[in-house]
Amino acid sequence: MATVRPFRALRPAAGKAARVASLPYDVMNRAEARAMAAGNPDSFLHVVRSEIGLADEIDDYDPGVYARAREVLEQMTADGVLVQDARPMFYIYRQIMNGRVQTGLVATVAVDEYLSNDIKKHELTLAVKEQDRINHFDATNAHTEPIFLTYRESPQISRLLNDFIRFNAPTAGFTSEDGITHYTWAIDDDDLIARLRELFAEIDALYIADGHHRSASAAKVGLRRREQFPDAPAEAEFNFFMAVIFPDADLFIMDYNRIVKDLNGLPVEGFLTALKALFSVRETGEKEPLRPGAKAHFGMYLDGSWYELVARPELYQDKDPYDRLDVSILQQNVLAPLLAIDDPRTSRRIDFVGGIRGLQELADRVDAAGGVAFSLFPASMAELLEIADAGMTMPPKSTWFEPKLRSGLFVHLLSD
Repeated sequence: MATVRPFRALRPAAGKAARVASLPYDVMNRAEARAMAAGNPDSFLHVVRSEIGLADEIDDYDPGVYARAREVLEQMTADGVLVQDARPMFYIYRQIMNGRVQTGLVATVAVDEYLSNDIKKHELTLAVKEQDRINHFDATNAHTEPIFLTYRESPQISRLLNDFIRFNAPTAGFTSEDGITHYTWAIDDDDLIARLRELFAEIDALYIADGHHRSASAAKVGLRRREQFPDAPAEAEFNFFMAVIFPDADLFIMDYNRIVKDLNGLPVEGFLTALKALFSVRETGEKEPLRPGAKAHFGMYLDGSWYELVARPELYQDKDPYDRLDVSILQQNVLAPLLAIDDPRTSRRIDFVGGIRGLQELADRVDAAGGVAFSLFPASMAELLEIADAGMTMPPKSTWFEPKLRSGLFVHLLSD
């Protein structure tokens, strides 16, 4: 069962969505965020990356950063850049990237269902990143960015949303600087809201696609508010957090690639010899980056050359869902035993490059600083759901979803 609730969103005023909308807080560094927001005081980066309005010597996690976020959010509301809806509604968020469409319901979901694992996870979180968003949500009194959720597609839900889109004009529509088109709709039909709630109650589970740190932080802020306000009703806004919920069939996972900064003391030929014990290894002889075309196939850039690695079947056949993942095959057979990357979550010798940045970046960075890079075949939605259903977690940096949800199009206030 999945509980979804309408809410009174804080949204960009008419004509403001394109100026307000920003990439999520965690896909750029401070300097990149400052450059993206330059010359645009309406950019929501001034809220989710509020440190860009402070001196560089102030730490990203300084209390002043969170105070600044609240100040900016309140100012944007006072200035009418953001306006809160008068009544609770559902919303629709549609994105179009390279002709591919994904359409999600914007709603709030229950903290208790996150805690009971009815909202399923597939990644671990880092305490420092959780604490950052706890501080941010608490200071702003808002969920400033939605969690990216998915579910096994319901034809009835998809038909209802598509019918609404067909007969109603969007409340906002724009194409962002990266060529992705964004549309939003507000559902104010009480009968449709009730029917959508009924249909989602028949869904077995929701799954976090992206936003594990934000969802963990939202749940902990909710628990903190329960302690602060023990007499608050169960329907209090802080007992719910904001999400965009997409059917699994709409979603697209890109590759998430690895760069290791050195060969752990191995000579190039020794490293290649060790790989040949577990993989078929072929040097391509091409400068063009190698994009794997199937599971258990890997590209590798080493010493100025691209190689194709194909894992021997015994490395993944008859294994559990976790061990069958390409990221697991690489971690368990190359990164840990050969390159001494025992914990990729904490090692400073490994870096991760999302597929949106392209494979040439792997070669460029290895050429500049040495080491070795690996290109991976993307994980599938079926693998993600299977891992979550089994109560497992995927290795870090296993999935890169595109397009990213834009921040600032919807804000959920924790006290309404």
